[in-house]
Amino acid sequence: MPELDKMGNGVADTAAGVAVRLPGMRVAYDGEAFDESALAGTWTEQLQHWLDQAESAGLPEPNAMVLATANAEGLPSSRTVLCKGLDARGVVFYTNYTSAKSHDLTVTRYASVTFPWYALHRQVTVRGEVEKVGAEETAAYWASRPRGSQLGAWASPQSRVVEGRRALDNALHAIERRFADVDEVPVPPHWGGWRIRPDTVEFWQGRQDRLHDRLRYVRTEDGWRIDRVAP
Repeated sequence: MPELDKMGNGVADTAAGVAVRLPGMRVAYDGEAFDESALAGTWTEQLQHWLDQAESAGLPEPNAMVLATANAEGLPSSRTVLCKGLDARGVVFYTNYTSAKSHDLTVTRYASVTFPWYALHRQVTVRGEVEKVGAEETAAYWASRPRGSQLGAWASPQSRVVEGRRALDNALHAIERRFADVDEVPVPPHWGGWRIRPDTVEFWQGRQDRLHDRLRYVRTEDGWRIDRVAP
């Protein structure tokens, strides 16, 4: 008898069916040509342009990006974060400085993020050294966050094992009581931003026959050069 899942379906049969379908799962990328002549003068302008187009297209959370880090032993990790800053210095996200990602970044000082705009058949990958965002800049962003998000940042021991959801809820209730009479919740000492200062920024546009366009800004001693990379 095949093993059954909670709905009474054969687990082995279901898994086999998915495995059979996987090789045939594909989407035809029919994007327009993306040539060097179409690039903006700087990677910042080009990324902002594609971000604006992703937002106009109605993509959910167009500023979401997949952050890849590695620990001291080289063990990789990835997770989705939100880009909350973009200028010539790099891209910025905010997090708990005691989190697993922050431990990785403190050790290696290097990271990569990818903006995955699947519906547009596009992605952008930013890779480079990292640095902590200054206290003043962090405070300015913190002030823009909803109060609930601020309290959550105080309550969550990010990346640590907790004994169930109730532990998180209890921690949040304690923080709510702590700041009940405070109009402006302060920035936690263990919380702030990381900036990735890119040495490469690659713009990927899906094309027919999997011959995608990959144009890469590469930092040099004299500025930036543009490379086309084979797909």
